[in-house]
Amino acid sequence: MKTIYTVFQVNTYIHNMFREDYLLSDVSVTGEISNLKFHSSGHIYFTLKDDQSAISCAIFRSSAQKLNMELKDGDKIVAHGSISNYVQNGSITFSITSVEYEGIGDLTKRFEELKKNLSEQGLFDKEFKKPIPKFPKTIGIVTAPTGAAIRDIISVSKRRNPYISLILYPALVQGEGASQTIVKGIETLEKMGVDVIIVGRGGGSLEDLWAFNEEAVAYAIFQCSVPIISAVGHEIDFTISDFVADLRAATPSAAAELAVDDIKGVISDIDELSLKLDKSIQRIIENKRHACEVYKTRLKALSPINRISRQKVYAKSVDEKMDLLMKAVILNKKHKLESLISRLDAASPLERLKAGMAYISDESGKRISGVTSLKENDSIKITMKDGYAYANINTVVWENL
Repeated sequence: MKTIYTVFQVNTYIHNMFREDYLLSDVSVTGEISNLKFHSSGHIYFTLKDDQSAISCAIFRSSAQKLNMELKDGDKIVAHGSISNYVQNGSITFSITSVEYEGIGDLTKRFEELKKNLSEQGLFDKEFKKPIPKFPKTIGIVTAPTGAAIRDIISVSKRRNPYISLILYPALVQGEGASQTIVKGIETLEKMGVDVIIVGRGGGSLEDLWAFNEEAVAYAIFQCSVPIISAVGHEIDFTISDFVADLRAATPSAAAELAVDDIKGVISDIDELSLKLDKSIQRIIENKRHACEVYKTRLKALSPINRISRQKVYAKSVDEKMDLLMKAVILNKKHKLESLISRLDAASPLERLKAGMAYISDESGKRISGVTSLKENDSIKITMKDGYAYANINTVVWENL
């Protein structure tokens, strides 16, 4: 009798076969993504199919976090991982650990070779990077006339500065002939004299972005006299144009942020500076006014009219003092004179005559001070208080005093 197995035993057996199969434990499968689902746990589930078959796929969170690309339905990829079955339901699942777009190997090789070649030529050197002008008036844009990239650039630019002028050169950004239109766009905008040029497009696969990895585009950017901002793809995407450009932006929106200064901030800065300037001017005026008042006071003090006025006041003061001094001197002299007069009066012969004395002189008026000057029969003049008398000397008597 044949052995009968349970479903669990059969699925376990198949599971062990997958696990021990060297080919299935490390396999690369190419196909197109469909039914893509991003689970809240961080896992990614989808179906990988071709025109003949399909297989269920899962990228678990640890591997999903390492992806450097955005998956979407319709992408043609090469997935690497292992194939196993779930014992519980017997389903076969391709557990994917890494993903790259189909044909990525050849493109990556070309990218790295061109990057190395241009780097050795010095196209990436910082010394050749031109500064982005602080306040550009006109910005040239080389991108597709439709799509998110141009809408984002216009929206951000006009929001930050509604007065900015934007000139679009409608270029092909993908497919055959794209690189030639990008080069033509750069050359045309340079001749128009714009202040800065934004070159870019939205995200996509390496193939989609390849026009910006062409050598002709790299040389056009390097040789352009106008500063160029490269804004190709998303933040994780890098192209040759990013390395050659004067500035790399993570996205077209970011390029507009870098190229256009926020006029609100500029106006705010101007208002603040204007206020500071007004205060500074007012302070200078007040200082000058104060200095003028000081100089005015000094000038008035040094003015001849003021000096004459002060001299007049001084002269009047001196005159008054002189008058007082003169009066004092005169009064003093008067007192002294009165004193001298009193003394003279006291010593005056006239006063003595009034007291009953007499003044005796000879006929010539010479004073006779004593009897020694007389002899008998001399004629003398006797002056008294009320007149004169003349007499002759009869006898002279001498007395020893």
